Amino acid sequence: MLSSRTSRPILRGVSRGLSLASKRGGARQMSTFLDEYDAIVEERAAMGGGFGVPPPPLDASQTSRVIEELKESPNKRLEDLLVHRVPPGVDDAAYVKATWLSALATGKESNESISRAMATELLGTMQGGYNVATLVELLKDPDASIAGLAADQLCHTLLVFDGFYDVEALAKEGNAHAHKVLESWAAAEWYLKKPEVAKEMTATVFKVTGETNTDDLSPAQDAWSRPDIPLHALAMLKNTRDGISPEVDGEIGPLSQLKELKEKGHPLAYVGDVVGTGSSRKSATNSVLWHMGDDIPYVPNMRGGGLCLGGKIAPIFYNTMEDSGALPIELKVDDMNMGDVITVHPHDGVVTAEDGSVITDFKLKTNVILDEVRAGGRIPLIIGRGITSKARVALGRDEAVDDVFNMPEPPSGPKPKGYTLAQKMVGRAIGLKEGEGVVPEQYCEPKMTTVGSQDTTGPMTRDELKSLACLGFSADLVMQSFCHTAAYPKPVDVVTHHTLPDFIMNRGGVSLRPGDGIIHSWLNRMLIPDTVGTGGDSHTRFPIGISFPAGSGLVAFGAATGTMPLDMPESVLVRFKGEMQPGITLRDLVQAIPYTAEKMGLLTTEKKGKKNIFSGRILEIEGDVVNNLKCEQAFELSDASAERSAAGCTIKLDKEPIIEYLNSNIVMLKWMISEGYGDARTLERRIARMEDWLANPVLMEADEQAEYTEIIEIDLNELKEPVLALPNDPDASALLSDVAGTKVDEVFIGSCMTNIGHFRAAGKLLADAAKPIPTRLWVAPPTKMDEAQLTEEGYYSTFGVAGARTEMPGCSLCMGNQARVAPGCTTVSTSTRNFPNRLGQGANVFLSSAELAAISSIEGELPSVETYMKYMEQIDPTDENIYRYLNFDELPDFVKSADAVEISEEMKKAAKELDLA
Repeated sequence: MLSSRTSRPILRGVSRGLSLASKRGGARQMSTFLDEYDAIVEERAAMGGGFGVPPPPLDASQTSRVIEELKESPNKRLEDLLVHRVPPGVDDAAYVKATWLSALATGKESNESISRAMATELLGTMQGGYNVATLVELLKDPDASIAGLAADQLCHTLLVFDGFYDVEALAKEGNAHAHKVLESWAAAEWYLKKPEVAKEMTATVFKVTGETNTDDLSPAQDAWSRPDIPLHALAMLKNTRDGISPEVDGEIGPLSQLKELKEKGHPLAYVGDVVGTGSSRKSATNSVLWHMGDDIPYVPNMRGGGLCLGGKIAPIFYNTMEDSGALPIELKVDDMNMGDVITVHPHDGVVTAEDGSVITDFKLKTNVILDEVRAGGRIPLIIGRGITSKARVALGRDEAVDDVFNMPEPPSGPKPKGYTLAQKMVGRAIGLKEGEGVVPEQYCEPKMTTVGSQDTTGPMTRDELKSLACLGFSADLVMQSFCHTAAYPKPVDVVTHHTLPDFIMNRGGVSLRPGDGIIHSWLNRMLIPDTVGTGGDSHTRFPIGISFPAGSGLVAFGAATGTMPLDMPESVLVRFKGEMQPGITLRDLVQAIPYTAEKMGLLTTEKKGKKNIFSGRILEIEGDVVNNLKCEQAFELSDASAERSAAGCTIKLDKEPIIEYLNSNIVMLKWMISEGYGDARTLERRIARMEDWLANPVLMEADEQAEYTEIIEIDLNELKEPVLALPNDPDASALLSDVAGTKVDEVFIGSCMTNIGHFRAAGKLLADAAKPIPTRLWVAPPTKMDEAQLTEEGYYSTFGVAGARTEMPGCSLCMGNQARVAPGCTTVSTSTRNFPNRLGQGANVFLSSAELAAISSIEGELPSVETYMKYMEQIDPTDENIYRYLNFDELPDFVKSADAVEISEEMKKAAKELDLA
C-alpha cells in the first residue's frame, strides 16, 4: 500500500533528477527503457551550470514502455516512475496509466508487482478524469475490501464532474460504499484531513528591491520553455540587478544565491517592493514556487505553497499565487533584507524578527485565503466547496458549508445609490436583476462568455486543462492564437503549432493559425456587448464588455467551468472633456492617464512605497470624445489599462459603432467557417448571438450616482503636444518638449496597440521622406487581413522603399521573445510596455503613437513639437482614407464567402438559450 508519507522521499529523489538505481541496493534489473531514461536524467542534471533540473514527466509513449516492461518482470524503479512521474488528470500519459491500472484494479489483467488493491490506490492518486469511472465502478465490486478502497480514493478526489451523479445514484440504490463517499464529501474530509495553516511560518528572506515584473521572473526570450517548469525556472532573475547575482548574466539566474540562503535551513520567502507587474503569465509564479515552494505528491515537476511578500503585488500575479496555494501578503517590506530570518504569523497578522520583535503588521486580503492555502489553492477550494455543498443536498441536508469553511464576507455598508458600468456587466453575468450591480469587495463567480489563450501561455493552459480533467469547454467561446511564436518558431513551438489547435477544437474551442495575427485583434471581433470574459494574456481588455485577464490556471478554470472567481474590484473613472487638439492622437490620451494621475499625486514612479490608484481596480473611461470612437480605436484605450495594473476596463461607447462592428464581425466569422476554421458549431453559435443582439441593440450604462474610488478628469483642450512613456517604465510620462532631440536608433510600429489606420498614417508620412531613413524601422501589422489590405493599397511598397523591415503579422518585437532591437539602443515603439530588457538587452525604449514613431524614424531623433506639428499637417485625423477600418461586410471576397454559410437552427436555438440564461 502507498501513502504520501512513504512516497515523499522517492518524490524528492526523482525531483532532483537523480538516478534511483543506487538507492535501491543491489544490481539494477535490466531495462532498455531505463538505459535511455538515465541518459535523459544525466543530460538534465548538467543543466543550469551543473545545478541540474529533473527529467520531464513521462509522455504517453514512455509510459507505455514502462508498463510493457513491468508486464514482463517486476522492477521497483519502473514502478516508482509510473507512480510519480506521470502527470495526473487527462494528459495522454495519464490515459495510458489509467487504462492499465483500471485493467488491474478490475481484475481484467494481473501483474506480479501491482496488485488489485495497489492499482486501485494508484488510481486514487490521479486527481480526476480518466480514473473516475473505474473507481465508481469498483464501488460495486464483490470484494468488499476493493470496494472500500475505491471509496477511500473517491473521498479525496475532487475532479469527478458527472461522476458525482453516478456516485449519488449508487448511494440511492443502497450501495454502502457510495454512501460513504457522499458522507465524506459532505463532511469535507478532503479538506479537513489536510494540515491546518501553521500559526508560525519561519522563512529566509529573498529580497528583490524595486519592481519585479513578470519579465524578470519569466523572461520572454525563454518563453519556449515555460511548460517545462524547472527548466524555465533557471532563467528567473537572470539579469544582474541590485542585490541579485546571476550564475551567468542574461542566461541563468542566481542559483548559488538561492542555494546559500536555503542552507540556513528554512524555506525562502520572495520579498519585494513591487512584485509581479506586467504580463499575466503564470510561469512567473511557477518559477518562484519552483525555487521556494513544496513538492506536490504525484504531480511531477510542479510545486505549490510558499510565501510572497510585497509592498505592492500586482493583481494578476497575486491571483496566480493564490491559485497555486501560496500565501501572498501585501505589507511594508522596508525593514526586511536579503538573508534575514523572519516569522510570519498568518493568523495574527504580524511578522517578527529572529529576536521576536515585530517588524511589521498586515491584514490578509480576504478571510478566505487561509482556506485556499490549506486546500492547495483557490481552484481546489472552489471545486471542493462545491462538491461538499452538492453532497449535502444529495443527502437531504442544507447546502450551506459555512460550518467548515470561511465563506466570503458580504460587503459592508449601505447599498450604493447607483452602479458603475462594470458593476452592472458583472451583475448580469451572475444573474442579478437587470440594472443591479455587484459592489466592490463582493465575491462572485461571473459567467465567462469569451475566453482567450495565446501561444506562449497556451501550452501551460493546456496542461492546466488536463490537470482539471477537462474534456469539453463550458465557456461559450474559447479561442487560441499563435501570435507570439509564429514569426520565429523554435522546434518546440512548431510542435505546439501542430498539436494545440486540435486540443482546443476537440473541446469545442476556436483555433487560429500561425500567421493569422494578434490574439486581441481577432478575439475582439468575437465579443458580445456587455458580457464578461478572461484571457491568458494581460492585454485581454475588451473594448465592448469587460474582461479580467488571468494566469493560465484561472483561464483554464474559466474555460472548463464557464465561470471565474472574482472579488469585485473598486472602480476609478477617467473622464475626458473638451476637444482633441491638432496633432494629438489617441495614444496621447492613453499616456495622458498616468501623466495626469502623477500630477494629482495618485501615481508615483518610485518603486519603494509606490502609489498607483489604478492597481487592482477597474479603469472605467468615458467622455464625449470617447463615445463615438470605433471599436478598434476604443481598444487602444482599454488595452493600455494593463500597463496601469488595472484589474479590468470598460469604455462607454455609443451603440452605432458597436452595430457597425458586429455587422462586420458576423461576415468575418462566416468567412472563417468557409475557410475551415473550427470549431464551426462554436462560431455558428457566436454569430447567432451577435445577430440576436443586433435585433435589439441595447447597451448598459453607468448610473449617474455611481460611486468611484477616484474620478480623474482630463481636459483635452489643455493637451497640446504628444505624451510619451519614458524608458523603461510605462507609468513614467513626459511631454514631447521634455525629451525632444533625443537620438533614436530604432523604431517599431506594431503590436495590439495598433490598427490599420496607424499603418496608413505612417506610410503617408514615410512616402515623402528622404531615403534611406536614418533609423532601423520595424513594421508588423496586427492581422493578415490588415497586411493584405495594406499591400493592396500600396503601403507595403512605401515601407519597402523606406527600408523598413516588415514582419509577419503578430506580436513581433512587443514581447521580446522573437526578433529584438540592438543591445543598448534607443528605440521609439508603439508596443504595449517597455520594461527593462524587454525589447532588447539594455535598450532604452520610449512608447509613443504610430505617428510620432514614424516621424522619429524619419528624423533620427525625437522631434521638436514644432517639427512634429509640421509633419502632422499631412495627417487629418478625420480622413477616412487613412483612419478607415476593416469592415468585412464591405469587402466583396469576404461577403461572397459569408453568403455561402448557413447558421443551423440548432445553434440559433442554443444562442437564444444562452442569451436568456
